[in-house]
Amino acid sequence: MRFKELAAYFDQIDSVSARNTMVEVLAELFEEVSEAEAEQVVYLIQGRVAPKFVDIEFGVADRLLVESMTVAFEVERELVEEIFAETGDLGLTAERLTTGDGCGTGVSEVFARLREVAGAEGPGSQDRKVEGIAELLRDLDPCSNRYFPRIPIGRLRLGVGDPTVMDALSVGRIGDKSDRRAIEHAYNRTSDLGLVAREYVRGGAEAVANAYVRVGYPVRMAQAARLASGQEIVDKIGTAAVEPKLDGFRVQIHRDETRVHIFSRNLEDMSEMFPDVSRAVVEQLSASQVIIEGEAMGLDPKTGEFLPFQSTVSRRRRHGIAEAAEAIPLQVHAFDVLFDGEEVVGLPWTERRARLEAVVGNGDGIKVSDVIVTDDAEELDAYFIQQVDAGFEGVMAKRLDSPYQAGQRNFNWIKYKASYSANLTDTLDCVLIGYWRGQGKRAAWGIGALLSAVWDPAEERYKSIARIGTGYSDAEWLRIKDMLDGISVEERPSNVCSDIVPDVWVEPEIVVEVLADELTQSPMHVAGRTERESGLALRFPRVQNFVREDKESTDATTVSEVKEMYRRQTERASSE
Repeated sequence: MRFKELAAYFDQIDSVSARNTMVEVLAELFEEVSEAEAEQVVYLIQGRVAPKFVDIEFGVADRLLVESMTVAFEVERELVEEIFAETGDLGLTAERLTTGDGCGTGVSEVFARLREVAGAEGPGSQDRKVEGIAELLRDLDPCSNRYFPRIPIGRLRLGVGDPTVMDALSVGRIGDKSDRRAIEHAYNRTSDLGLVAREYVRGGAEAVANAYVRVGYPVRMAQAARLASGQEIVDKIGTAAVEPKLDGFRVQIHRDETRVHIFSRNLEDMSEMFPDVSRAVVEQLSASQVIIEGEAMGLDPKTGEFLPFQSTVSRRRRHGIAEAAEAIPLQVHAFDVLFDGEEVVGLPWTERRARLEAVVGNGDGIKVSDVIVTDDAEELDAYFIQQVDAGFEGVMAKRLDSPYQAGQRNFNWIKYKASYSANLTDTLDCVLIGYWRGQGKRAAWGIGALLSAVWDPAEERYKSIARIGTGYSDAEWLRIKDMLDGISVEERPSNVCSDIVPDVWVEPEIVVEVLADELTQSPMHVAGRTERESGLALRFPRVQNFVREDKESTDATTVSEVKEMYRRQTERASSE
């Protein structure tokens, strides 16, 4: 397929907002591409040239793209900047500057040359990036150049998420979405949607049905539902394994002999950031090939006590790594094993726990998490109180016969973080979808309030739930504005549902932890709204701890969780 043809499909998608129409257009695209092109197209839609967990970035900013255009089109920089200021979009800028019809460059060639740009390192790498992008700009037609420049700067923004791609693959091959389950099963085990697309285009559902867990490919992490008491947990799952819910950040650790990869919840490879954890993996884990999951906690090197979340998360850095490791050593509390020489995700929790205890040897860097097993609600509540008193978030309860269900949120795992009263004492993970520019003192900052949403997995849309104006320091307001401006868009994203219109819309990518007094019915917000019920909103919301860098937007609190929280809150209030 020529890149020109791919750009035409992008143009169709860009002109529609209905998700089903996007699926139809993408389905037609996947009917036309080869196996290799299917993989490449998926990565390009994601704004990448490799899976999300591979640490390869374009390293291209607006300035470099402007320079590439001056070289490609042999014009003055001032002209490029003038058009960019007028259009506000580097793709539209390149399209206007393009005069030729292109040379029919194929998708695979564009992909390969983009990989070269992303892989350029060392002395002179910026010049090589400029020239590499300039050569591609010269070889492409106007419509292609509308979309091509947006890829290396992460602004393709077609509103196409991974679920839409999975549906489209199925529709493109068999005419309906019935293969979606097999495709998603493979994606959950490999976290590589490009690889899954290639295999599915090659051989259909049979080709992806046997996807397996492998070292080096992060498994999409299992998620937990919420309940509010020991009795509810026992009523729901019976005898439960109950572990402390530590306030650190979740990691999935892959060991292949001496090679160690440490992945975050959102699939970022953090291996270089945590050399102390990598050493502990090699020293303590008995299996030469193994995948474990756990919670990484920062320790006070003088007292050995756990540090607050903000101190722990400060270890996520690209510079000063050795100094940070000495100042804040990490201890991983392992709670699951997914591979120990063979895939074990299908085994019940009891067997995986035994294998985990067998694979983790003595040492301080990695500990197996504490656990009690009980069917006594009072004992569970007492353990919960004990963990809260110790400074932890609460507990996690797990069904004893449950497999590890990659990428799934259900009642096999249950979070018990706080009880509900007339006030809402648990936090929600909300996605930012826009902001207002502010008044008074905040007018000078250019930001005064945030529009937030929760995730509706059934509709695959983010639904507004709160306008947030408190919780940040002055410096943090400026930081969040910079982050949001980097993902701002002209119109409401197609996967966002909100009757409230902020001054600036943004792509739903940033997750924040929000505390509020209670949930209330709202005629303005759409989270939980039905034909017979109004939406729900947060009363007096405030942000905690800046942003949740360890979470993807689809890890946010769901609409169904919010509705359940509101139901419990209402019941508790009426009984008091």
